[in-house]
Amino acid sequence: MGVYPFILADYEFEIDYEDIKRDAQLVAKEVDNHLQAAGCAEEMERAEMFASVLYRGKGAYLVGRIFSGKRFFPLVLAMLNTSRGAAVDAVLLNENEVSILFSFTRSYFHVDVNRPSELISFLKTLMPRKRIAELYISVGYNKHGKSELYCDLLQHLASSEDKFEIAEGEEGLVMVVFTMPDYDVVFKVIKDHFSSTKKTTRKAVMDKYYLVFKHDRAGRLVDAQEFEHLKFDRGRFSEELLSNLQRDAARSVEVDEDHVVVKHAYVERRVVPLNIYLREVGEAAARAAVVDYGRSIKDLAATNIFPGDMLLKNFGVTRHGRVVFYDYDELSFLTNCNFRVMPQPRSYEEELSDQVWYTVDDNDIFPEEFQYFLGLDGILKDVFVGHHGDLFEVEFWQQVQERIRAGKIIDIFPYEKGKRLSKVKGEG
Repeated sequence: MGVYPFILADYEFEIDYEDIKRDAQLVAKEVDNHLQAAGCAEEMERAEMFASVLYRGKGAYLVGRIFSGKRFFPLVLAMLNTSRGAAVDAVLLNENEVSILFSFTRSYFHVDVNRPSELISFLKTLMPRKRIAELYISVGYNKHGKSELYCDLLQHLASSEDKFEIAEGEEGLVMVVFTMPDYDVVFKVIKDHFSSTKKTTRKAVMDKYYLVFKHDRAGRLVDAQEFEHLKFDRGRFSEELLSNLQRDAARSVEVDEDHVVVKHAYVERRVVPLNIYLREVGEAAARAAVVDYGRSIKDLAATNIFPGDMLLKNFGVTRHGRVVFYDYDELSFLTNCNFRVMPQPRSYEEELSDQVWYTVDDNDIFPEEFQYFLGLDGILKDVFVGHHGDLFEVEFWQQVQERIRAGKIIDIFPYEKGKRLSKVKGEG
């Protein structure tokens, strides 16, 4: 067991451990297996743990790193408060697992730390590919994270000659979205006027983004940082983008001979739109994405979020292959939706009518219609239906609503089910 009982004992909770010896043994086994798989000739020599505990939702996380020879690896112990006491639920030992834990699609951690910069420096050693701004934001220092993001943007502009251009994907009805090819963020500016098919307002759109900022994002909603009065050289914008901004977003963007001032924008990490991703990858990756697409819808439902517009183009794929949602103008609370079975025609005339003959309120939703406009066909549609056909049934949505209204929390873990030690303990 080595140092593991001491690591766990060093963190004091208001509750006792369920079985600290058992958990130490399980952690030791996970670490030994990881080092062996990584080809380490030596056993773990020492561990360094950050003193503060990170909390999010029902979980607590002990963050550190382990050393074997000249190599080191992350060590994150995911803790749960069970009915029998505190217990280790998972052991995360590689950069990707930890990066997903600290993802830009998850709610911020709560952590009590005197010098946040020390925590960020430590986390950077575990996740070297994450920018400093994203780490600050992930642990709840989003205002400082915004400052870091702005500095990062200025440094990029100074070292690059690329121009801002319209982001890939289908043009949105509510936002003008632009980016730079060599910079992995997008800028979203609200249009002055929306299509007649969009029953919303500028304020309503901003309210939806604020809802996402405050709500449990379940690893499926892209974090958006709100910026005002960003000033850029006009020469850094493509002419096509300038034309679009002046035509569609003059209220939010001011353009003169020398500068472009973006008076209001949301800045997000860039992901590959799901519809484009499915066209560009092989069949195995496409199948996996389609399955995770359904999981993302269900994860959002579990946190009382209905995405509204579930078209493929409104979802994206991260570098870890996770499917996330980023189009919030039709997002709503699941419990505000009225899921209905499609009425059957009562006469021959109603059956042949080219107009809706039954009453439909704004919050009425007919799940059986989803399959006709998701945008999937052929084998990918078969894959989706095989894994998530229940999304087309009213019963699924109503059952989730009932659980939420009853105050039951539906657990969504920031790691794969296979990582959970509960299976080893015989608990699931």
